[in-house]
Amino acid sequence: MLKILGKDISINVRKVLWTCRELGLPFEQEQWGAGYRATNTPEYLALNPMGLVPVLIDGDFVLTESNSICRYLANAYGGERLLPVNPRERALVEKWMDWQATELNNAWRYAFMGLIRKHPDYQDAALLQKSIDDWAKLIGLLDTHLAKTGAYVAGDNFSLADIVVGLSVHRWLSMPGEQPVFPAVNRYYQRLSERAGFREFGCNGNP
Repeated sequence: MLKILGKDISINVRKVLWTCRELGLPFEQEQWGAGYRATNTPEYLALNPMGLVPVLIDGDFVLTESNSICRYLANAYGGERLLPVNPRERALVEKWMDWQATELNNAWRYAFMGLIRKHPDYQDAALLQKSIDDWAKLIGLLDTHLAKTGAYVAGDNFSLADIVVGLSVHRWLSMPGEQPVFPAVNRYYQRLSERAGFREFGCNGNP
């Protein structure tokens, strides 16, 4: 039985939970992180010295970093439809996973921490606006791309790229205030909403 350590509210934990649902994998989840069991204890730091969630435990194998965990699960448990074997098709999926983890995450972090988490260290008006503007620019790029594919991020088929990018799209649409309208992104979101895993872990009330 797979074990996943991390709280439901974490976007990175939800990536892993959704991946497990898409693969039909049973798992046990333990709630770790702020508001639950502390991740700065010797017990947890022995599993992840960074003190972050999630952690995957698969027998005697321990893995951290959410995108790496998603890749591992697809590789280990017959997930070729989520992470293709063909090198070019796989590269497109992984490209968008990397884009989400680097470009997109970095753009929205300040605005999310300030406007959703209400963190006192993220309340500079100029930096909030810059983060919102940068975030909107990247969502606009995604909108242009999705208008071309007409379906999913890496092409015609749902993949791991849609799990990680889809959660970020949900976060964008959950932001307070008015945002620019991106029609292809909105259609994409509705397409994701047809999936049981997304309804359970992607748009389950957590931004």
